[in-house]
Amino acid sequence: MTESTKTDEQTSAPPAPVKTPAATRWRWGALAVLLVLAVYAPFQLAPFYVFQLTMVLVYAVALLGLNLLVGHAGQISLGHGAFFAIGAYTAAILMERAALPYPLTLPVAAAVAFLIGLGLGVPAMRLRGLYLALVTLAIAIFLVPLLKRFEELTGGSMGLTLAKPQPPAWTGLAEDQWLYFVALIVTVGSFLLVASLLRSRVGRALHAVRDNEIAAEVMGVRLSFYKTLAFAWSAMLAGVAGSVYTWVIGFVSPDSFTVNLSINLLAGIVVGGLGSLSGPVLGGLFVMFVPSISQDINDAAPGVIFGLLIIAVMYVAPTGLAGLAGRLIKKIPRKKE
Repeated sequence: MTESTKTDEQTSAPPAPVKTPAATRWRWGALAVLLVLAVYAPFQLAPFYVFQLTMVLVYAVALLGLNLLVGHAGQISLGHGAFFAIGAYTAAILMERAALPYPLTLPVAAAVAFLIGLGLGVPAMRLRGLYLALVTLAIAIFLVPLLKRFEELTGGSMGLTLAKPQPPAWTGLAEDQWLYFVALIVTVGSFLLVASLLRSRVGRALHAVRDNEIAAEVMGVRLSFYKTLAFAWSAMLAGVAGSVYTWVIGFVSPDSFTVNLSINLLAGIVVGGLGSLSGPVLGGLFVMFVPSISQDINDAAPGVIFGLLIIAVMYVAPTGLAGLAGRLIKKIPRKKE
């Protein structure tokens, strides 16, 4: 090959894509606006709507963990509600039986859920696909009767009623506003933790496992190790969400953590958008509001309406609401750098 031919090929080759700061600026700007709105909202909304937004944040943390397992590690779980319940009951028992201050129940609930998730993840991660889904579904099924059996500890079918955390006098906040800001701080911290994790070597390993297990193993990724850790981290975040749920609701009962919760959480993250950091928030909105909307539309068959709404959303946004929002944003004309 002559020197002139090389020069022609280099000239005709497409230039390497250059990352412009426009997308980054837009993303950080959007996050800043959302954070300002989130801080402003509880001072303008009625207490009931503040409570609803607080529950959206709680579900967003739980879905963040499920997204880590399903969206980034490529594993499926139908038992995520069980780890949510473990965190909720851990916080409730520590507050009611041990009189532990509520902030200290959060790390304990996270640790308990992590260890249980790690213990269950070791045998469960040897499975895949429908077999793994069946095992995780079994976890969600047997937890409810298990909670009812140990009545002296869990309160049995009657559950446990707790006093909600009261805001410090120096804040000047109402109870609903204080709980909202506590949930907001936990949510922001959880998202920052997961975002940092996904940017690390661990995140790249999880994505390699999700995309092609054989290729990942050839490249030296330990499949069982990262699958088990993803399962444990996912359980930990669900436990964190369950702990905050206990603070917000002030009551836990086995009937609050049935299999329907696990199914709703899985539906929420799929609808919100798998593998996206905004997906858990959108999924939290879905889990919080769509079941009640279905009930309002048809009180006789809310499940039918709920299913039809899921089908409609997935038809319009097959990659989830986050994917739909991303496509709409790309269509917005921008000035050239």
